[in-house]
Amino acid sequence: MSNLTRFDPFSLDPVVSDLFQGFFRPMRSMATPQDDELASMKIDVTENDGAYTVKAELPGLDKKDIDVHIDGRIVSINAKVERNKEEKEGERVIRRERYTGAFSRSFSLAGEVDDAKATAEYKDGVLSLSLPKKAPTDQKRLTIS
Repeated sequence: MSNLTRFDPFSLDPVVSDLFQGFFRPMRSMATPQDDELASMKIDVTENDGAYTVKAELPGLDKKDIDVHIDGRIVSINAKVERNKEEKEGERVIRRERYTGAFSRSFSLAGEVDDAKATAEYKDGVLSLSLPKKAPTDQKRLTIS
């Protein structure tokens, strides 16, 4: 029986390890912690007999940049963000950072939503959705002739 050793590039010296890890890590040099929160939109979904409630963390956005779509059981939350940050020293611009991005999150609920009665509110960086459940339709039994 042969004894194989598995190559682990992260076990090399720290310089090489940082090089390998940096190669596979997404670039986020201009992203702020708030931008990272947006990219990983956190949501809570709760349910009672009549409705679903969704809370999504979307800090620092303007409500006009948030879009919610409901298609039966599928809920999609889309947002776009544009940030401009400029640091000046006197009249010279020392650093200018721009971040523009769009992100979305879609999920499926157990039952269909009555989109005509659904409501949305955005306050203090949290989007709150109230999604009433669609009343079940009566099943019709067909007579076979």
